Amino acid sequence: MLRLYKSSAIDFLFRLSRRQKRQLQMLADAALLAFSFCMAMVLRLDGWSFYYKNTDWIFLLTTIPLSLCIFIRLGFYRAVVRYMTHRMIEPLMLGVMTSALCLALISYLFHLSVPRSVPFIYAMIAILTIGGVRFILRALYMSLHLQSKPRVLLYGAGSAGRQLAASLEHGQDYLPVAFLDDSPTLQGTYMQGIKVYSPCDIKKVIELHEAEKILLAMPSQSHARRREILIKLETLDIPVQTIPGVADLVSGKAKINEILDVAVEDLLGRDATAPSGSLMCSKISGKVVMVTGAGGSIGSELCRQIIRQQPSQLLLLEVSEFGLYSIEQDLKQVSSSEGLNVPIKALLGSVQKGATIESMMRSFNVQTVYHAAAYKHVPIVEHNIIEGVSNNIIGTLQTAKAAINANVETFVLVSTDKAVRPTNVMGATKRMAELVCQALADTQTTTTFSMVRFGNVLGSSGSVVPLFRQQIKDGGPVTITHPDITRYFMTIPEAAQLVIQAGAMAKGGDVFVLDMGEPVKIADLAKHLIRLSGLDVAEASSTNSRNRSGEIALVYTGLRPGEKLYEELLIGDNVEPTNHPRIMTAQEVYWPWPQLERLLCELTDACTAGNAETIRKILLQAPLTYQPQCGIVDLVWQKLNGTEHDTTQYPAPKIIGRALQELKEPLAVH
Repeated sequence: MLRLYKSSAIDFLFRLSRRQKRQLQMLADAALLAFSFCMAMVLRLDGWSFYYKNTDWIFLLTTIPLSLCIFIRLGFYRAVVRYMTHRMIEPLMLGVMTSALCLALISYLFHLSVPRSVPFIYAMIAILTIGGVRFILRALYMSLHLQSKPRVLLYGAGSAGRQLAASLEHGQDYLPVAFLDDSPTLQGTYMQGIKVYSPCDIKKVIELHEAEKILLAMPSQSHARRREILIKLETLDIPVQTIPGVADLVSGKAKINEILDVAVEDLLGRDATAPSGSLMCSKISGKVVMVTGAGGSIGSELCRQIIRQQPSQLLLLEVSEFGLYSIEQDLKQVSSSEGLNVPIKALLGSVQKGATIESMMRSFNVQTVYHAAAYKHVPIVEHNIIEGVSNNIIGTLQTAKAAINANVETFVLVSTDKAVRPTNVMGATKRMAELVCQALADTQTTTTFSMVRFGNVLGSSGSVVPLFRQQIKDGGPVTITHPDITRYFMTIPEAAQLVIQAGAMAKGGDVFVLDMGEPVKIADLAKHLIRLSGLDVAEASSTNSRNRSGEIALVYTGLRPGEKLYEELLIGDNVEPTNHPRIMTAQEVYWPWPQLERLLCELTDACTAGNAETIRKILLQAPLTYQPQCGIVDLVWQKLNGTEHDTTQYPAPKIIGRALQELKEPLAVH
């Protein structure tokens, strides 16, 4: 009951308007100054004899109003009590010392019988009373109201951890109760009034302080080190979150008190290498650069990296109006915030229109092209074969020819690991796009062609990570196609930087392969995310399975059409290192242009006719090592042929075998 009464009284005080609070503080300070004077006189005279001398009370009529004016001038009443820190002591001492000086001056001028030592005693008592009342109110507020906030442990007692603790104490989200730090010199000490413990005692610390969450406050540590810590924390039944990285904090993109979910980069433990300045600017600085597919995940990041290298102009080519608008606005903001002065041209158009693309390149005298425009979502391309082939193959052909005709110096194709021994249409189209660039590289010397092949990027459109986070937030289940499915991962910024650097090393027809590190099992990634959310993993056999509270089910839905269990980056073993530690070059077989051109003509006719079956035959005849794992699942083709039931189910192996044998019959080449 007493606690409730105190809480209500404190609430009443802190709910008053700013004007009412200031008036109340001034009345309280006047009373405290009078009290301080009385106590100073009592202590000095050992009694209350001064009480009966009316002349001594001239102090109250002159010194107190003057002191309050001084406090106002010093901004004493602009400070918010609940957010007061030790910095308030300086103006407090200055104000009180000035008040004591006024007391001594008034005593001298009016010949008051005030001992000379009283102003000093008065000043000490006033500092204790006026400052003490405010800090007591602040402490009461903290104890009565901040205890209801979720209690968190801060892993890392360095500068970032201390700043985070100070920020959280004044915020409304979390209450820091303890630090964890690996440094023996810090363990047992107090930071911001909070004790630092060893990570070895983490279970005891969680129980002792009733912590509900752990915040990782180590933005400057490497991804590898953070991964080690996260793997240890994962075994605890408590959610783990983190703060933004040091780069975002320094650039001002994020604040220290922004609490984020654990970054997948930390779980992968992969640290990006610093880009080479000479390679980054080689084909960009002072040149007119075009990026196709500029609104996509890779294309937009390429634009952000390119604009920082000061091209003379940056052309954004995008078929999506919204995507083009978004990346243009984003780049303008980057240019403004970083003081860049690069002209940006937003061009709306499709890479399949060769004449239009050539006109654009000629008009702006384009010198470097990064061709990122492609349909990359495996199931969607599998269900829309005509458009997938038209955009990924014919679009690349038209753009590459336009580049040659417009005398473009450098053409870099953004490829994918799914182009290696493809089992889906998307991978087959990207490998065919590589063949186009390799063949055209041999037919002329005007344009230097190269291809850069890499795996999945984190945070791209269609990435599994945002899907997993949403499914965990919704209480599950987390859906995975297969328990053994494995993928390579890389961050979008690192991928874009490596694409630019690889393109700068091209000599003509090069196939560059990026070092993606170790492959990751998608199921393991999902389990990490679940456990770091403070939940347990439960296996389930169907999406309708229900689990106990605090459990998230993993549901395996089966491989989708064209999906592989494992991705590869190399077709053969002919790989050589380059000057960059994470860029390799591969020597791979391709067809000469006259032979490939005939096949491309067949493919163009088949796309125009909308014949998915002929398209598959052509892809099987090309040197792609294409091995489809299912029948044709193009939605329009299925509707016309009455095979809609095949959309989600693979045909039986024998049926697939017979179908492939029929499709591999030689095509007539015109």
